[in-house]
Amino acid sequence: MTRAVRVGGLPIGGGAPIVIQSMTNTDTRDAEATLAQIHRLEEAGCQIVRLSVYDEGCIASLPAILQGAHVPLVADIHFNASLAVQAVEAGIHKLRINPGNIGNARRVAYVADAAKAHGVPIRIGVNSGSLHRDILAKHGGPTPAALAESALEEVCALEKAGFSDIVISVKATSVQTNLEANRILSRSVDYPLHLGVTEAGTRAYGAVKSAAGLAPLLLDGIGDTIRVSLSGDPVPEVAVARDILRAVGLYHEGIEVISCPTCGRCGIDVAGMAARVEEATRHVRIPMKIAVMGCIVNGPGEAREADMGIAGGREYGLLFVKGKPMKKLPIGELLPALLEEVEAYLCRN
Repeated sequence: MTRAVRVGGLPIGGGAPIVIQSMTNTDTRDAEATLAQIHRLEEAGCQIVRLSVYDEGCIASLPAILQGAHVPLVADIHFNASLAVQAVEAGIHKLRINPGNIGNARRVAYVADAAKAHGVPIRIGVNSGSLHRDILAKHGGPTPAALAESALEEVCALEKAGFSDIVISVKATSVQTNLEANRILSRSVDYPLHLGVTEAGTRAYGAVKSAAGLAPLLLDGIGDTIRVSLSGDPVPEVAVARDILRAVGLYHEGIEVISCPTCGRCGIDVAGMAARVEEATRHVRIPMKIAVMGCIVNGPGEAREADMGIAGGREYGLLFVKGKPMKKLPIGELLPALLEEVEAYLCRN
């Protein structure tokens, strides 16, 4: 088990549930726009939000952003020790820096001392595209060992400054490199690990790539917080992260819709009905599984673990609970009956 780090009161590591993160892509100097995006991320279920802090204008916006946000915020800072200290003094809940690009040991200690005084943890972030030349030369490229060694060097720099409230992140665009680098780190240190696949891509492919890069680690008990990196609007990242956690059994809040891939026997619009169930139950936080199956041959049996569901036929279908048929209904009445049963279940629970 990793040690626990607290970010604005929210625990990361130490056996705490996996924390979902994302990052704004607004201009941080525009406090109103940044706060609006943070609120959208919060509504989607994001638990920590990172901001780029790259100049004094960003620092000036932090008080308003911090006051309006309802989740812990992380300042992402490169090359500037002064900005890091100013962000800490403004009330930021966590820093994301690389000691190696902050400067010499004196500058690293300057940041570490401020963070320690204010109880602000530091996340070290190492990406395959930003490794030092000497490490690249030593390992012949951005290998898993190179990523892990780079991260451990950054950890050492903070530890020499007397700082140990650390979260580590190593990310690569190669899934295999990403997996092995994090496995090396998990064997080497007990600091919490922030997982992600960098530059994963657009929503469709990026979701698949992120699942491939994160699920094996999560199933092995590696990782304490995750961020799915998708191009564009960051809000969909939260849903993808949640779906990955749900798929590996680490997220149990809300509705999980199970639906079949359909075949020639299919008698209902499975995709459309499943989408309508998801939309109608988006607000639900009680753990629940709902199945939408295309035929009555295997439908109830295949979805036996679901709390309830429907299985379509040509003219009629079944409403079932825990795999057992409850009602035979005309096709047009299946979805309304299912949603009514869901509401009744929620009232009972």
